[in-house]
Amino acid sequence: MSRQGGCSCAHDHDCESNDCGPAWSLYQHIDTPRVWCLNELEEHSVWQCFRPWEQRLESAQPPLRSNEDDAELLIHVPFNGSIKVRAISIIGGSNGSAPAEMRAFLNREDLDFGVVADMQPTQKWDLQENGNGQLEYPTNAAKFNGVHSIDLHIPNNFGADQTEIHFIGFKGEYTQSKREAVNVVYEARALPQDHKVPGEDRKMPELM
Repeated sequence: MSRQGGCSCAHDHDCESNDCGPAWSLYQHIDTPRVWCLNELEEHSVWQCFRPWEQRLESAQPPLRSNEDDAELLIHVPFNGSIKVRAISIIGGSNGSAPAEMRAFLNREDLDFGVVADMQPTQKWDLQENGNGQLEYPTNAAKFNGVHSIDLHIPNNFGADQTEIHFIGFKGEYTQSKREAVNVVYEARALPQDHKVPGEDRKMPELM
């Protein structure tokens, strides 16, 4: 599978005024309490990476960092419905700590570093240091339909001892997957009082 680089969301125009920002709205459909990350230095720091698009340039507190002398990260992101992922944005740290490569796996609940090392990803990208938050990495749209969870494998960075990530955004469409419950009352058995015939309660005359 060939690698695909990022395309710039904005070169000489304002990203927000060109309807780029509002498209990054899938963060609200991320099931954040169920997000996890392998090899993160501080537990649950990965949760800080998911924010509205307009907050993408804010530094995560704390940022997601890998353990020292080990740049690899594996991030599992479940959604609360069915997602069509069209592009991914990722903003890393400075001084060589930003991710240099990203591999995506879809709808898996059993991944770890050993498993992904031997698996072909759905797609992979060579990344750039995206400090200004203007790069998005398009997906192969045909393969990124019906996504209920996505795993992002970060194998390496640009040379630092640790990988650091401040923002992860998903662009695409959301489809509600949970059907509304329908209230139906079933009559389990007939009750005599529910099937009285008019006049049935009148006393019958005694026969002589």
